[in-house]
Amino acid sequence: METNDEKIVVMLSGANRGIGEKIAKRLISEGYILSLGARRIEMLQNKFNAFDRNTVLCNWYDAKVPESATKWIDATIVKYGHIDVLINNAGIFRSTTIEEFDEEIVDELWTVNVKGPLRLISLAFPYLKKAGRGKVINLVSLSGKRVKGQSVGYAMSKFALTALTHSVRYSGWEHGIRATAVCPGWVNTQMAEDASRSIIEPKQMTQPEDVATLISTLLKLPNTASISELYVNCVLESSY
Repeated sequence: METNDEKIVVMLSGANRGIGEKIAKRLISEGYILSLGARRIEMLQNKFNAFDRNTVLCNWYDAKVPESATKWIDATIVKYGHIDVLINNAGIFRSTTIEEFDEEIVDELWTVNVKGPLRLISLAFPYLKKAGRGKVINLVSLSGKRVKGQSVGYAMSKFALTALTHSVRYSGWEHGIRATAVCPGWVNTQMAEDASRSIIEPKQMTQPEDVATLISTLLKLPNTASISELYVNCVLESSY
């Protein structure tokens, strides 16, 4: 019988709704050990407390609070003893433009979308190295590959997250760590609904379950089949 020490331990941020929730439920069904992090801990617990508490750990995590990242990492190690995968899914969308520049918005985007993942990766890195097969998956966005429209802050933060992903690949390659930037376009979530303003109908968007399927596939790939960037779209674009 396989023990928890032998199973793959996955840390996943932003697991309480949208893409993160679908990823979590997909991976639980496939037998992974999950350490879930979310700012709204009550919502997270309500959705996942029905699962086996030996294989699903719910944690409070807020990218704006550095101590929450340290406590989450520590709790995962105390519970499971190792970390094999880190999926940075938590992120925010806020809009600002060059002519109507709002420094507070840019600071918040940078804190949550860039510094948050970087902090978690840095804290988890020793354990990912020890695993010898560690994976880091960053949910970026096609906004991390091209700019459409006048809103600059969000795209800037996502371009930075793409760069961070490649930095992880270079820093961790010799230790068996592989990193992937997953870059979806419109995904049928509350965030997309808030941002799309009827640009595209929800049923025409990529579904969160589809992204979860892709994440599952990435986790199954051997280190000899590393994918650095994965583009996902529901509308035709000429280039990224």
